[in-house]
Amino acid sequence: MDTIGDFLTRIRNAGMARHEKVDIPSSNVRVGIAKVLKDSGYIKNYKVVKDGKQGMMRVYLSYNGSGKHIIEKLQRVSKPGRRFYVNSNDIPNPKSGYGLAILSTNKGILSGRQALENKVGGELLCTVW
Repeated sequence: MDTIGDFLTRIRNAGMARHEKVDIPSSNVRVGIAKVLKDSGYIKNYKVVKDGKQGMMRVYLSYNGSGKHIIEKLQRVSKPGRRFYVNSNDIPNPKSGYGLAILSTNKGILSGRQALENKVGGELLCTVW
C-alpha cells in the first residue's frame, strides 16, 4: 500500500469537498511532508495526536478568498513500483517557481528549494501547485 499516495489523496479529496480539516494516520514521512506544505503556505496547520498506536494527524486546509482550495494539483511522482531519484542539479521547478517539489533526502523531507540550497538530491516524492 502506498501510504504517501493515500495521504496526498485524502488532502486532495478533502480540498475538493471544501472540508476545514482532515484526519490521517500519522507517520514520520507524512509529518515531514505536512511540515513542508505548512511552511510553503499550502495548508494552515497540522497537529499530531498520540493515541497509543500509530497516532493521528489532523491537517487544517487552506482556502483563498473565493473559497477555492489553494492546492490546485497534488501529484505523486515516486511510487512503490517506480522510484524516482534526482540529483541536486535536476530538481524540477513546477509551474516555473510557483509550484513546489517535495523530496526525501538524507537531511530529511525537504522542499525543492531547500534541497537546492543544501545541494542534496534524493527521492522526488510529489509536486504541488
